[in-house]
Parts: sequence; structure tokens; C-alpha cells
Amino acid sequence: MSEPSESDRLTALEEKLAQAKARQAPAKPHTEEHYSQAQLAWRMVIELVAGLGIGFGIGFGLDALLGTRPWLMMVFTILGFIAGVKTMIRSAEEVQRSEVEKAATPDAADGQDKG
Repeated sequence: MSEPSESDRLTALEEKLAQAKARQAPAKPHTEEHYSQAQLAWRMVIELVAGLGIGFGIGFGLDALLGTRPWLMMVFTILGFIAGVKTMIRSAEEVQRSEVEKAATPDAADGQDKG
């Protein structure tokens, strides 16, 4: 019988090492999780501030045009705040939905591997 060539043995060894490293490597480094949470927090803050700013701008502009100095600015600032909060809630639901899907995916794969 002929033995496998040295290059074939090295290739097989490299494949086994790569598989072992893949099993032992963490799924996601801690720093990446931290940055993604920080990015989410900043996104939500920016959405809220943008809603307030746009509402204030529209109200201030309409007050200047119509001469109703504080009233429309207050109304549109409140409407901008409400829009910002709704956008924040929508973003939080989107993140929660993706986390639930991510958590469900490995469970389904584990169930298939066992069967």
C-alpha cells in the first residue's frame, strides 16, 4: 500500500487545525458587543434629538411666517418629541427582533445536528 504524500498529510492537518480553531473561537468578541450597544444608544439619542430639532424648526418657521410667536413652536416641538420617541421604539423593536432571530437560529441548528 502506498502512503499519502507529505503534501496531502499537511493539507489534512491544516484542515483539522482550522476546524479546531473554529470550534474554540468565541462567536463574538466582547468589544464588538460593547460597540454595537453604544452605537444603538447613540442612534436612539440622535433620533430623539432629530425629531425635537425638526419639530422646533418647523414650528419656529411657521411662527415667523404667521406671527403666532410661541404657540406653533411649542406644538411642533411636542410633535417632534413624540415622533422621536416613536422612532426610538421602532428601532428598539427592530433590534429585539434581530436578537430573537439570532437566538433562535443556533437552537434550530443544534436540533438538526442531534437528529
